[in-house]
Amino acid sequence: MKLFRKNMEKRCAYCTSASVLSEKEVACPYRGVMDASDHCRRFAYDPLKRVPPRPAALKTEQYSAEDFTL
Repeated sequence: MKLFRKNMEKRCAYCTSASVLSEKEVACPYRGVMDASDHCRRFAYDPLKRVPPRPAALKTEQYSAEDFTL
């Protein structure tokens, strides 16, 4: 079972050593305040920092009760 993609994009927001300051900035102990979308050569992926996108909402208005009967 694959839990994570191998080609995950490198972002400071997902780094083990970065601390979140705001939605767009992180504090890196090596490079200081960085943009969350940047990365450096010391990047180490932390899967617990990644927030997955919300699932798509089901569009129920286009279906009727007859669509769900056998």
